[in-house]
Order: sequence, then structure tokens, then C-alpha cells
Amino acid sequence: MKQMRKNALRLAALFCALFAAVSAYAVYIVSSNEARLMSSTYNTYAREQRARAVRGDILDRNGVVLATSDSEDHRTYHADPQVRAATAHAVGVNSYRMASSADYMFSAYLYGLKLSFPERLSYMLQGKRTKGDNVRLTIDSRLSVYAASRFPADKKGAIVVMNYQTGELLVLQSFPSFDPQDESSLSAARTSNYATGTKKAPGSTFKIVTAASAMQNFPDFAEKTYVCEGVISFPARPVVDAGTRLAEGTITRHGQTTMQHAFAVSCNNTFAQIALELGDEALRKTAEDFGFNDNFLFSDLVVENSAYPAGQRADVDVAWTGVGQSSLAVTPLHMCMIASTVANDGVMMEPRTLKAVTAQSGRQRMGSSPRVYRRPLSVEQAAVLKDYMRAVVTAGTGRSAAIEGKKVCGKTGSAELDNQEKTNAWFVGFLDEPDAPYAVAVVVENAGGGGSVAAPIARALFAWLLENDVNGEEATP
Repeated sequence: MKQMRKNALRLAALFCALFAAVSAYAVYIVSSNEARLMSSTYNTYAREQRARAVRGDILDRNGVVLATSDSEDHRTYHADPQVRAATAHAVGVNSYRMASSADYMFSAYLYGLKLSFPERLSYMLQGKRTKGDNVRLTIDSRLSVYAASRFPADKKGAIVVMNYQTGELLVLQSFPSFDPQDESSLSAARTSNYATGTKKAPGSTFKIVTAASAMQNFPDFAEKTYVCEGVISFPARPVVDAGTRLAEGTITRHGQTTMQHAFAVSCNNTFAQIALELGDEALRKTAEDFGFNDNFLFSDLVVENSAYPAGQRADVDVAWTGVGQSSLAVTPLHMCMIASTVANDGVMMEPRTLKAVTAQSGRQRMGSSPRVYRRPLSVEQAAVLKDYMRAVVTAGTGRSAAIEGKKVCGKTGSAELDNQEKTNAWFVGFLDEPDAPYAVAVVVENAGGGGSVAAPIARALFAWLLENDVNGEEATP
């Protein structure tokens, strides 16, 4: 009898523990997906509340009003069409439920779903529609307008600018953009966000990850040498370096080189050899440490999950993965996070677009704070990679990003995609300056080399950041 009582107590304790675990998991899922749940058309309560509310304003980090509503909740946007287009993907628009836009992600605040009972009662007694909170973003509309002016016309792509110490996004742009005030400019193609929702091969920018994996797995990585003969002969797809034209007999060779020099000149042959020596499992582990194959559940953004290929793969696929090709798929935002990790001593911050939420009374309802997402590198490894990325700009393929007297670090990429005349031009990098902790990612689709197309755009952004204050103090709208 005593044994049965003990077993019953154990079983009851087990059920209580399971219930607590399930409850905790449910709370986590709801809290991490709150924006998605509140914005869902299937959420009857939220839908009814939205119908009775007037949305609050959306402002940039300096207090510039980007979107506002009248008493009937008719939405209008900034008077300047350049500002509207430059911030469109970050702000959002009525006609499309745009993932990652403020209008979608922060609808619970904008529609007043976070108001207290006394606040709701006050609106009820006055016979007015509920007025939602004002949402202040981390986005800088001035920098966004400038960034858009530097992007090639009629090209697809993205620009991301992030404070690598806090995770705040100052620019989150997708091209071509649209005017939220002009219904004729709206389409599913234009309103989709390239920066957060388009996954493609990152090209040689992925060599940051390959180099990190070598540092973590080869104790003698700094002394190891490789020989680049210009071609690694795989029957299906030989690995070649930029400028090689096998049919014409033109082969680019780097000869004997170290990993640091190969990184600076972006030698495909060397990084293919490194990937083969590492093996698929080790390289995949490092990539996953950086967030590949993870389910991104960021509080401020909906971001497509980056993919490192799974399964048993042939050597040719592993070799091309080390170069940044094969079946790799990554968003520009994630590549900006990877560059930011190097800049931030090996700490990857969660990307953020929400700076503060303010009630109509002027009281701040909530403020956002930095969150660490991962720690894929040690401080020492990050320092070595920082030197590698500095050499790319001072003496390698990224010299077009250099600014005299300033420490600019980066990595270029020229990603090959089928059915494109030219490669996708990539540049990811950062300012290694104490008063300007900013990282960028630039990708211009079907445009050419990262060093010639994307790096000059990054340079212009860095120069603007060094010359302008982006501390987010309130300004006159």
C-alpha cells in the first residue's frame, strides 16, 4: 500500500512537472510570436480591437513621423516621396501584410492592444475610438534616403546598416522599393523585403565563416600554406578563381599563399582546399554556430532561415561551399549579423527595429534593450578575423571601401547564380572606430563584382555615418 502511494505521488509529481514544462513552453511561444499572433487574421479578438482603433504614429529614431492616421484611421505617410520610398519596407503599408515591417510587427502597440483598463475607459467615456501607441523605430530616415540614392537604379538588392554593439538597424532597405502613398506602385514583388526574405548564395562573403572554422579546427592555421594552381579539377564543376577562362586558356593563379593572404585576394582555390580539409561536418558546425539552419524567432523581425546544405555531399559541393556557393542560402540581414559578430568581439546581437513605444499621454510604455543572440567566436578569433577583413580593404579586393584615416574592414563577394548574365555583387563590413560601431551589408543583384559595385556603396555609407550624428535624440518632425 505504501509503495502504491509512493508511486502515485511520483506519477503526480511527473504530471505536474510536465504541465509546468508545457506551460512554460506555451508562454515562450506566445511571447516570441506575439507580433505574428496579434497581426493574424485568425485572431478574432485582435481583429475586433483593430476595427475600433486608430493606429498610433510610426517615427524614425530622431522623431520624424513616417506614418500617421486621422480620426478614421486613414493612413498617410511622410510628405517627401524620397523618405516614403527609402523607409517603405521598414514602415509597411496598408494594402499588404508585410512581414518585418513596423506596421505588422508592432500592431499590438499601434492598435492600442497594450492599453491599460483606465486608458480604455477614458476613451470610452469620451465616446472616441481608441488611439494606439506611437512606435519609434531604430531606423534613420536621413541615412535611408542617402543609402537609396547610392543604390543603382533598376537593380534588385538590399542595404542593411546595423549598430553591431546594440543590434539596432539604422537602414533596412529592399530594392526596387515603392511609394506607400501611391497605390499604383504597390505589388507583391516590390513589397517583399529582399533584406530579410530573399535567400541566395553569399559568394565570397561566406569565407568569413570558412576562415572561422579553420581557426577553430586547425591549431596551426596562421602558419599553414596552400598552393593555388588556378583550378581544382572536378568533372562536374571545376573550382576556379575570378578571371579564369578555361575555354580561352586564361587561368588566374595565386601560387603559394597563407589563409590570410587568400582571404584578402579572395582566392577560391585556397578556400575550396580549406573546406575539403575541414570536411562538411566541421564546416557545417561552424556555420550553424553563426545561425545557419536555425529557426530565427526575433522579436522585431520576421527573417527567413539561412540554410547550410544537409546530408552526405560530394567533395565538389563541399569545396564550393567553402567558397560561398553550392546550395548555401542566406539573407543580407544575416550576413550583416555575421560581419557584426567579428566587429563585436565575437558576440552576435539580435537585430532590432523597435527603439521605444510611447502612449498618447507622452508616457513611455516600453523601451527596447540589446539582446545577445549567439557567441560564435572567441575574442581572440574575432580579433584575427578583424585583421583579415582590414587587409581586404587596405590591400585586397575591397579597396573601394577604404576611407583615409579610418579603419574600414570588409569582405567582398561575387555570387554566381544560374540564368544571370552577371554575378550578384556583395560587400559586408564594418567601421572599427569606437565612436562609429556600424556594420553594413550591400547586395546588388546581377550587377558584377562585389569590389567594384557593392564596396563603393558601403564606403559612401561609412563616410555618411562618420560625418553625421545618429544617436537618436528627438528632432522636430
